[in-house]
Amino acid sequence: MVNMSVIKVMDELLANKIAAGEVVEKCASVVKELVENSIDAGSNEIKVDLIDAGTKQIKVTDNGIGMEHDDAILAFQRHATSKIIDEDDLYHIETLGFRGEALASIASVSKIILKTCKNEVGTTVHIEGGKIISVENSDARIGTSIEVNALFYNTPARLKHLKSLYTELANITDYINKLALSHPDIRFVLTNNESIILNTDGRGNLLKTIRDIYGINVAKKMLDVSIEDDDYVVSGYISLPEVHKSNKNAMITLVNGRIVRNTELNRTINDAYHAYKPDNRYPVVVLNIEVDPTLVDVNIHPTKMDIKFSKMTELCNLIEKMIKEKITGRNLIPIIKELPKKANKEDIQETISLTRQEVVQPNLFENIDEIIPLNNDLIGEEEVEYKKEEHSIEPLPELYPVGLVHGTYIVCQNELGMYLIDEHAAKERINYENFLEKLGKPTQDKISLLFPITIELSARDYIILKENMNILEENNIEAEEFGINSIIIKAHPTWIPRGFEEKVLNNLIEQVIQKQKDFRIEKFNEESIKMLSCKMAIKANTDMSLEEMENIINDLRKCKNPYNCCHGRPSIIFYSRGELDKMFKRSGF
Repeated sequence: MVNMSVIKVMDELLANKIAAGEVVEKCASVVKELVENSIDAGSNEIKVDLIDAGTKQIKVTDNGIGMEHDDAILAFQRHATSKIIDEDDLYHIETLGFRGEALASIASVSKIILKTCKNEVGTTVHIEGGKIISVENSDARIGTSIEVNALFYNTPARLKHLKSLYTELANITDYINKLALSHPDIRFVLTNNESIILNTDGRGNLLKTIRDIYGINVAKKMLDVSIEDDDYVVSGYISLPEVHKSNKNAMITLVNGRIVRNTELNRTINDAYHAYKPDNRYPVVVLNIEVDPTLVDVNIHPTKMDIKFSKMTELCNLIEKMIKEKITGRNLIPIIKELPKKANKEDIQETISLTRQEVVQPNLFENIDEIIPLNNDLIGEEEVEYKKEEHSIEPLPELYPVGLVHGTYIVCQNELGMYLIDEHAAKERINYENFLEKLGKPTQDKISLLFPITIELSARDYIILKENMNILEENNIEAEEFGINSIIIKAHPTWIPRGFEEKVLNNLIEQVIQKQKDFRIEKFNEESIKMLSCKMAIKANTDMSLEEMENIINDLRKCKNPYNCCHGRPSIIFYSRGELDKMFKRSGF
C-alpha cells in the first residue's frame, strides 16, 4: 500500500496571491505600500500618477536612494526586506514597512514595470502575475519609479469588487493627504488622468500642509499643541471647537510618523472636546506621538495601521490634559464676518419638508421621566413609524406667569400648583411646530443668489461630492465647480430661511458627502428644522415682560407636544400644591 501525502507545500505564486487578499484590498492599498517604500528610501519628493483612479495604472516616482541590479530583482520575492534582519529588530521598528510582503503580493495580481538606479547604471524589471518577464539596464536617474498596470487582471473576483472610480480615487486621496500631514517635509504630488489633486511644497510647515488639504478657513482656526512626559512627546494641531466634521476622518493620529488607527485614542481626543461641541461632530486634529519603538507594537495586521501601546492610560491622560488646557479659558466665540439678520415670519416663506413622527407622550403630571424624547437616538439611521394610540397628549392647562428666574425660567401658577418653564426650550418647541405646519410643504421653486456662496472642500470630499452632484440638482441647488476643490452655489431652494443659507447648505453638503447615495432629504430636513428652531429661540438669561411670558405660554399651549423641546429636553416642570406643602412641612395643616 502506497502512502500518498495529502499536505503539500504551496506554490509561491499561489501563496503570494493569497497574501494579496490581505495586503492589497483596493487601489489605495497599492498606493499605500508603494509610497511608504518611497518614504523609507529617504525620498523628499514623491509623485503618484493615476489613470482612472488607479484601476488602469498606478505610477509612483521618487528621488530616494534607489536599488542595485540584484536588489531590484530580489525585492519581489516574498519576505524580502532591507528593513529588519533578526527577531530583535521587530521591537525597534523605525520604518513604515518591514514585513517584506507588499511587493510580492502586488506583483502577483498585476503587471509591473520597475525602474530604479542607485549608482551609474539603472535597472528595469518587467513582471506579470508574479513572474519576471525581463531584466534590463536602463537610464541612471537616481531613485525609483514603479508602474502597476492592470491591477487584479488575473483575479477577476477581486477586480469585480472594486468600488466606483470616484470611491477608489477618494480613498487614495484620503491616504495621500494623511501621508502629507505625517511628513510635511516631503513634497507630495498626486494626479489622476493628468489632473493635479494635491501638490504640497515639502518645506516642513505642517500648518501650510493642513491649509493645502483642508483649506484656509480651517487652517486659520487651528491651534498648535505640544506636551511630553518621560515616555511620550505629543505635538501637532487641533481645531477650535467651532470647527468640526460629521465623521472621524479628520482626526489623524501618527506614531513616529506612521498613520495609525486606535479607537481609544480617538475617543480620548473627542471626549476632551466634551461640552464644547455637538456630541455627533468631530474635531480636525493632526497629532504626532513620538515614543520609543519598544513601547508600541505595529506588527498586528499586514496594513500596519493598527497599533498597541504598552502605556495606553498614561498616553490618553496626557493627550486629554493637553487639549483641555489649550481650549479651556480661551475666547471660543466664533468670529463672524457678517451676522445674519434676525429671521421673522416674513423672511421665511417656506421651509423644509418632513414626514411628521407620531410620538405618544404620557401625562406629564403622572411621571415626567417617562416622556419619550424626539431625538436622533430614537429615530436612528432610518425613518421610524410610531404606532398611533387612541389617547393623545394632554393639553397644557391655563397658566398665569408671576416672574422670571435668572432670565431663564418662567415661574407660573394655577389652582393645581407651580410650574417652571424653560423659555429657550419652550420657544424652540414653538418654532419647531410652526415650521412643520407653515413650512412643511415647500414648492420646487429656487431663488438665485445675488452673491453666490463659495464652499471650499478637502480634495477627498470634493471628489465624493463631484460623484453626487446630481443629489444637489435634485434638491434644487444650482452648483458648479469653482477652482480647485471648491464649488460655487448660484441658487438654492426657497425653503432655506434668509440669514441661514450658508449654514444650511454647508450642513447639506456634508451630509451628501457622508451618506452619498444613502442621503435622504427628509432626514436632513428634520435635522435642519431642529437646528433652525434652536437658533431662532430665545437665549437663556434674557429678561422679558409679563406680557411676553403670556405670549410664550399661549403659543406653547397651541403646540401638539408642549412638554419637550425638539431635542427631547423638558420645557416645563410641575410642582403640585401637595408636593409644595410636603416640602415646607405644611401637610396636615
